Amino acid sequence: MKPDVMLLYPQRPVAMAQMEDRYILHRYDRATDKPAFLAEFGPRCRAVATNGHARIDAAMLEAMPALEMVSCSSAGFETFDLAGMAARGIHLTNTSVALSDDVADVAIMLLLASRRSLVAADAYVRSGDWARKGMFPLQHTVSGKKLGIVGMGTIGQEIAARAAAMKMKVSYWNRRPRDVPWDYQPDLLTLARECDDLIVIVAGGEGTRGLISAGVMEALGSGGLLVNVSRGSVVDEQALIAALSDGRLGAAALDVYASEPDADPELTCLPNVTLFPHHASGTVETRDAMAQLMVDNLAAFFAGKPLLTPVDLTPWRRPGS
Repeated sequence: MKPDVMLLYPQRPVAMAQMEDRYILHRYDRATDKPAFLAEFGPRCRAVATNGHARIDAAMLEAMPALEMVSCSSAGFETFDLAGMAARGIHLTNTSVALSDDVADVAIMLLLASRRSLVAADAYVRSGDWARKGMFPLQHTVSGKKLGIVGMGTIGQEIAARAAAMKMKVSYWNRRPRDVPWDYQPDLLTLARECDDLIVIVAGGEGTRGLISAGVMEALGSGGLLVNVSRGSVVDEQALIAALSDGRLGAAALDVYASEPDADPELTCLPNVTLFPHHASGTVETRDAMAQLMVDNLAAFFAGKPLLTPVDLTPWRRPGS
């Protein structure tokens, strides 16, 4: 008998074909009456297949008393009731290892695009201003500059390796030091004050909401560049708009926003912001790899084997649970 799996969000074609072959796949993503669908099929399912865009709240967990495992095809999972999952002993897997290269590439791309004014330079050529006005204004070099990285997980380490290859001087902030060859700075304000560019790549959720505050932006300063490839919630966006508008922060390059896909027009109209549409992992190869890793984690779970990319939910465990 095939195991029952609840699908909250559609996946890439190859991954979908594998799941449809191996499991009784309950398409919550297609249900018109979702509460009724969950009430009917939720109790049958030991596993959920999803990504971080779907919500797993307390009501959903309650409707799935047999749930033992959530396989997530994205890196982020801040829309999940992690405390509830931890209390129940529900396993969670994600796919950070599958997308680390593409996200690191985009972080560096945004840094370079901002520091060398790629968008404005492109327009300068297309408009004919190069011929009419002459040389484009001089920009700023990246090699030899100080880069601060906020978050030294899998992706942070890939960013650091790329930056080091570009001859940047790398240091980082993390909740605890990591065994890496770059300097650890336990104080975020000090890190921002001492670097030229700051790349943010921490997990989203309430624990990091507003981590990049007005104080951090002011510490980074009028010549500083803030790059965010984590989650929009990590940056105080109203403080960011204010700091960019009055010059307390030099520039920002963003892949993520507080309200997606409707980014705040007060932010998007600013000339010192470089924008990307939350697409750092958006390649065919990486999205296929992310979906395949989700499928492989499901297969490991149902085979009774160790999960490939488990997430430690200990930080979300309630006292006494």
